[in-house]
Amino acid sequence: MKAGAALIAGGGAYSLAAGAQAQGVDATDAADAELAQLAGRGRILIKGAVVLTLDRRLGDFAKADILIEDGKLAEIAPDIAVSPEAVAAIDGANRIAIPGFVDTHSHSYQGVLRAIMPNGALDPGYNRDVQATLTPAFAPGDVYAGVLMSALGFIDMGTTAIVDLSQISHTPEHSDAAIGALRDSGIRAVYGHSRGLGPATQYPQDIARLQRTWFNSTDGLVTLALGASLDPATFRAAREAGVRAILHIRNDSDKLIELGRAGLMREGDEYIHCINLTAQAWRVLRDSGGHVSLCPLLEMSMGHGLPAIQQALDNGMRPSLSSDHGVAVAQDFFSVMRTGFAYQRMGIFARARAGEPNLPALLTCRDMLEFATIEGARCAGVEGRTGTLSPGKDADIVLLRADGLSLWPLNNAAGTVVNLMNPGHVESVFVAGKPKKWRGRLVGIDAARVMRLATEARDAVLRRAGFAMDFLG
Repeated sequence: MKAGAALIAGGGAYSLAAGAQAQGVDATDAADAELAQLAGRGRILIKGAVVLTLDRRLGDFAKADILIEDGKLAEIAPDIAVSPEAVAAIDGANRIAIPGFVDTHSHSYQGVLRAIMPNGALDPGYNRDVQATLTPAFAPGDVYAGVLMSALGFIDMGTTAIVDLSQISHTPEHSDAAIGALRDSGIRAVYGHSRGLGPATQYPQDIARLQRTWFNSTDGLVTLALGASLDPATFRAAREAGVRAILHIRNDSDKLIELGRAGLMREGDEYIHCINLTAQAWRVLRDSGGHVSLCPLLEMSMGHGLPAIQQALDNGMRPSLSSDHGVAVAQDFFSVMRTGFAYQRMGIFARARAGEPNLPALLTCRDMLEFATIEGARCAGVEGRTGTLSPGKDADIVLLRADGLSLWPLNNAAGTVVNLMNPGHVESVFVAGKPKKWRGRLVGIDAARVMRLATEARDAVLRRAGFAMDFLG
């Protein structure tokens, strides 16, 4: 409890250095004149990149400039004319610029448990070992370390926005620790206040305090939602708080239909997994104006069921993508996109071989990029601020290095990103126009200190839980 209070106060052992945050650079980065120039200018010009805006009205560019002013995308066009003295210029040659990925479902506190059960299944492994054994052992400081580690890892891999389903609200201090870590990381996030364990949990009623304490403004990078359950009371709590509800749903079509009949589902709510739903349940979900979040890599690896990509498309819903957690599989969106791409196409090819007529269209690499960006932003309720490279939106940009031997020569931009790239190609990342990763390094982060914090938190959780880690198994 004391650790949680200290870290949120800003001077505790678990907070990032305030000076590094304010300046956007640490001591090493300050020596980099290029980065220092970026940090000190309100206008940035990326010159001559391949630009995949994902904005269908604006289109894409084989070669274009991107002008950023005060954190916003001001203009995207070939050869933007601006005085060199008025901007910090970035050479975008042999780079592909895309909107930052939007991961619409992460349990980020588990960032200190990465790959702890690489061969695990949902039942009994994950529910027994992670949910019932390890999760109760988290103290507020461990939550801070886990969320911070996840968020920084996301930025490092090109994900600029997440929906964090924080199923760790054991106490108000646990919740505050999660929000504090999201803010300190610099990522764009939806904090989904979710259930906790133990007698001190204040879910869901603590959402009123969280709104007063952390979310009394709507223009911050971190916004609020409520992680709901099939209990109608949780949806009522979301409605009373005026926030979106986010629901994990598999198999329970009847209960979902009951929520719809009760008038509790709202436009903009988010539904995760959506596996083994009936046609009627899909209609209720669609007609409510909800969005779906699918995590094909984890769903197939851990036994949730077959990803509902085609079911969503058949119901006129373009899904968003998510990673769920790093306990078992990678959270990078290159892996997530490729898995979804291969799975949907495999299913259509199998139906074709069986002689089925009137088949759905095969997904394209462009589709997968849209799922990973603009559809994610819509699902997270932040499409007005991110998801496409569109003038007027915040400058959430990922620059991908495209001149490597594993990629060259470039023959199709979207195909290169989706089918050939990996996190190692993420060279620079901007969130709201601020460089969060530059030329391969996170900005303003003492990586060694963060990793030490994560190791200490991991060890403390395992010790309290009496859980034996199988390092070489």
